Amino acid sequence: MGYKVAVVGATGVVGHEILNILAEREFPADEVVAIASSRSIGKDVSFGDRTLQAKSLEYYDFTGTDIALFAAGSSVSKEYAPKAADAGCVVIDNSSYFRMDPKVPLIVPEVNGDAVAGYSKRNIIANPNCSTAQLLVALKPLHDVAIIKRVVVSTYQSVSGAGNEAMDELFSQTRAIFVNDEVQPNQFTKQIAFNVIPHIDEFMKDGSTKEETKMVQETHKILDPDIALTATCVRVPVFVGHSEAVNIEFENAMTPGKARKILRAAPGCMVVDKQEDGGYVSPIECVGEYATYISRIRKDPTVDNGLSIWVVSDNLRKGAALNAVQIAEILGTRFLKKAA
Repeated sequence: MGYKVAVVGATGVVGHEILNILAEREFPADEVVAIASSRSIGKDVSFGDRTLQAKSLEYYDFTGTDIALFAAGSSVSKEYAPKAADAGCVVIDNSSYFRMDPKVPLIVPEVNGDAVAGYSKRNIIANPNCSTAQLLVALKPLHDVAIIKRVVVSTYQSVSGAGNEAMDELFSQTRAIFVNDEVQPNQFTKQIAFNVIPHIDEFMKDGSTKEETKMVQETHKILDPDIALTATCVRVPVFVGHSEAVNIEFENAMTPGKARKILRAAPGCMVVDKQEDGGYVSPIECVGEYATYISRIRKDPTVDNGLSIWVVSDNLRKGAALNAVQIAEILGTRFLKKAA
């Protein structure tokens, strides 16, 4: 006997990936329901070799649904996730709304999968920010061995992290430039085509952006509150795939060779690190993949026990949809145990 699973935001880019991954990984579901806003009622969405018709979230009754994966933004999660949870459904939420709630576990399965046990406090589990998820997959195995003191990370985040309309804007601006049409920013504060924008989400009082603050807070909640972390988050004209340049300072000795060995054995990590032309992974090569790729592993000679690495991952997968499905798998195999 399998689960009844609902995907909220099924017509969006992350919801689409969730459905793909549920099918790819053969999640034990007897029924999968695609849910979207009222304007998407009846819209066809793919689930493996099947086609589902979207149902309205406004009228959907979560009673009898075992797991709901939400991928529809904070305002939707704020209103509907507690309703689903109160109906007995366990919510796995991709928005930022519940991430810092002390009663809601914030999970990267390779890092703190055991913390899924805390779901019962509110029947809600939070998925971290996409840039945080891939960072912590790479940091966790190194931290376990040598204890990380400080991290400086610069992110190069694709436009898909801002949704379908942001991807459309990159495409339309690129085309406009080639035909000498006017370029008008809409989804972003500046032109994104052939440009980079050091601004993701709103500015905070300390000068950081909310995206940068999320990385700090989520790292502390998921991995270790004693890690000092500073981030600069940049939007780049890439459709899918987030990249990160990461500088790490350890309490104990860590060499590039030792780091390679640790990361090659770590869950979710794929090391591609040859010191030659093309001996590293770029974002276009990670699209559609599950792994977090680590390249450019080298010593930082400016501090004791310093290391620099390059981390790349498909943000729609490990940064969102895959991470959510992995959480559902832990929930199903270790806690709900409904499937045969």
